[in-house]
Formats: sequence, C-alpha cells, structure tokens
Amino acid sequence: MRDRLQEAIELRSTGRASSARTILLNLVAASPDDAEINLQTAYVHDTLGREREAIPFYVQAIKQGLSGPDLEGAFLGLGSSYRIIGAYQSAEETFRRGMAMFPDNRALQVFLAMTLYNLHLYHEAMELLLTTLAETTSDESILQYKRGILFYAPQLDQVWDEE
Repeated sequence: MRDRLQEAIELRSTGRASSARTILLNLVAASPDDAEINLQTAYVHDTLGREREAIPFYVQAIKQGLSGPDLEGAFLGLGSSYRIIGAYQSAEETFRRGMAMFPDNRALQVFLAMTLYNLHLYHEAMELLLTTLAETTSDESILQYKRGILFYAPQLDQVWDEE
C-alpha cells in the first residue's frame, strides 16, 4: 500500500493528478483511517481544482493525528479550500487554529489576511499583511522603512494632523 501511495504522490508531483486521484481514492477506500492517505487525497483534489471534495479529506487527516509539516500543510490546505468555496468563517477558524499551533508559519498569516479581506475586515487584513511583509522581506527599500511600517500598520485610520 505504501508503494501505491508513493506512486500517487509522484504522479501528482509530475502533473498526472487525475491518475494519482484514482489510486488515492482506492487507497482511502481501503484505509479510511490513514491520516497520510487522507492528506494526499486532499492534496490531489486541490491540485485538480476540486476544493469542495478536498475538504472532508483534510478534516479527516487532521482528526487522525497529523503532526509537524503535514499538519501545517493540512491547515493551510483546508483553510484555503474553505476560502476558495466562500466558506470564509470556516477558513478564518482554520487559519487561526493553524497559527495557534504554528505561529511562525507566515503562509498561514498571509492566507488569513486574504480571508479577513473576504470577511470585510480590511483593517485587520492590512495590519497582518503589512506586519508580515515588514518582518520577512529582504527588499532594502522596504527594510529602510520597517520601523514606520510596523508603527503605522495597527493604526492605519489614525490621522496625524497637529492643527
């Protein structure tokens, strides 16, 4: 079974996701409680643009006890799938859960910011994006203003007029 799983992963990574999906659906039918198989099945559905179908596989994989990078990837994939289908509240909850467990994962922060935008929480979305940008960029023209960006990010609506 592990050989078939590796074959499916290779097929997906080389652009043959439809063939990988066939293998993975057979594997998940035979081993519905295998977290790695559920995760790979979710990934292949995402690759094929079938996010709604990916969601239950992500949920199952997370429930089954993923850890480390696999769990990080599952939170990112699940949250992104929810966002893509317009389930913004579920996306927000998923990204926040992921960020609580993986606070240094900047991709989770950026995807949360996109979701906050979708929820019309523009101020929080901009603050998160600006902070992430300022803290991660290597662009010298941004770095020279890092202190200012981090200062203004949480107070974008503040007017600084002395008159």
